[in-house]
Amino acid sequence: MTKPALRVEGRALRVSLWVSAVSAAGAIILGVISGTRIIIFDGAYMGIGLILSAVSLSASSALAAGPTRRFPFGRDALTPLVVLIQGIAVAATLLVAAADAVLVIRDGGAPVSPVIIAVYGAVTAAIGFLVAWWMRRTAPASDLVGAEIAQWRAGAILSVMMVLGAGVALVLQGRGMEDVALFVDPVLVLLACLILAYIPFGLIRAGLNELLEGAPSKEIDAAITGAVHVVRKQFGLQEPLIRSGKVGRKLYVEVDFVVPGSEWNVAEEDAVRRAVVAALEPLGLDVWAYVALTADPKLFE
Repeated sequence: MTKPALRVEGRALRVSLWVSAVSAAGAIILGVISGTRIIIFDGAYMGIGLILSAVSLSASSALAAGPTRRFPFGRDALTPLVVLIQGIAVAATLLVAAADAVLVIRDGGAPVSPVIIAVYGAVTAAIGFLVAWWMRRTAPASDLVGAEIAQWRAGAILSVMMVLGAGVALVLQGRGMEDVALFVDPVLVLLACLILAYIPFGLIRAGLNELLEGAPSKEIDAAITGAVHVVRKQFGLQEPLIRSGKVGRKLYVEVDFVVPGSEWNVAEEDAVRRAVVAALEPLGLDVWAYVALTADPKLFE
């Protein structure tokens, strides 16, 4: 990632950090005063997000330092590591919240104020969607920012659930069903946990895939295949063996071609490599390309 891109990434993460801090503090205070678990849960969720934003910002600063004597290839693995940590933390938050909601239901529910929930949910939903939209526009290619956006969208969805739940509670109370309305708060928490479960799953899967040097996404893989195909036709080469992997902003691409050994030299191999690198530039990643021309197919194995 270029230095300007890293600066933009850092700015987006700092904004996320400060908005999370203010929102989490306000939510926990309001939740405790009103005795509303869904708001306390939302505040705790944002509090976890605050810690993770700080971790992401630290990782971004480390990446901006580039290669060092101790880390000659850079520290790009920090990106998937942070994404994995975010996924685990969010999953743990959802599990704790779901367990608490089950205990409340077992104990007969809890009284809530639908008006407070509705107003709070509307405000935080607007903040969540706005921050996610702004971060996507500011740093669309950053994996760290992408993980932050997933958290903000999850929080916004949770807030929409609050507004809907508040409406249900108002209807129940209006019909004299206060006993049923007691269960709205914990049921909302359970529904939110179920709806948001896909987010930590996706973060954990993406982080593990990159840490284990798995294949990149289908979109990136298709782009690599297309770029190599153009180069292959340009130089009149046979179908190659392509291996690729992505770690943070770093994209590793290995392309092996079988050629008649007597017809190719090092300068021509360099030309093929430069063409492959140039064809992959539109991806906006730090491409580490290895291109080999060999007369021995056994070297592919």
